[in-house]
Amino acid sequence: MAEPETLRVHIPLTMRNRGGRPRILPPKEIEVAMDRGQDARLLRAIGRAWDWRRRLERGDVNTIADLARAEGISDRYVSRVIRLAWLSPSVLERLVLRREPTMLSIFDLCGVAELTWVEQPERVFDG
Repeated sequence: MAEPETLRVHIPLTMRNRGGRPRILPPKEIEVAMDRGQDARLLRAIGRAWDWRRRLERGDVNTIADLARAEGISDRYVSRVIRLAWLSPSVLERLVLRREPTMLSIFDLCGVAELTWVEQPERVFDG
């Protein structure tokens, strides 16, 4: 019986700490070609907005000012970012589940949340 041959594959990966957590990074030429997906800051902002909305609806806090005081941030910031909790289900699905990138900033996306659900996808993804 012939001995099985060993095949070695070398993939030059790099370990780096990003955001306080270790990440395995591919080589630069591959990293550039990879689709980066959704911005983590945007996903965090959407998550915070939904948390704040739930806290208001449950009655844990009574006003946006109370919520801002509890979070230690300005009430203007809370009132702007909480709008993300009213993005249309189709926009949320594409941003959060499919991780489709958008060219809009978080600030601009908060403004889009004031539009009707029918208008939102076109503004967020089609420019």
